[in-house]
Amino acid sequence: MKKAALCLAVAMVCSFAFTSGAAARNANVTVHNDSKWEIHNFFLAPSESDNWGPDQLGDEVVENGGKFTLNQIPCDTYDVKLVDEDGDECVVTEVDICGGSGDWVVSDEDLLECEGY
Repeated sequence: MKKAALCLAVAMVCSFAFTSGAAARNANVTVHNDSKWEIHNFFLAPSESDNWGPDQLGDEVVENGGKFTLNQIPCDTYDVKLVDEDGDECVVTEVDICGGSGDWVVSDEDLLECEGY
């Protein structure tokens, strides 16, 4: 599972496009669901915290090919947890969200590796 989390973290960080400007204190991130599973929950927690924040999706479900945007996320290092339609959880630790706008892509491979298949 650590390998899977590392792969997803690297994919998230590498696909995150930063804008210039040191004054930026918030980030907007669009999460694209390129997996064949629906994403039912998406949580953030500051990495130094043991408490997950609220579900960023609320009552929404992100279907295959769908996307959602996290707006004005304070610049920090977060742990990220997503839950698919089967209730399988994928946790990625220490994701640096620091100013700008970007895109994260969640693939079948990412979710399957998190499940340990």
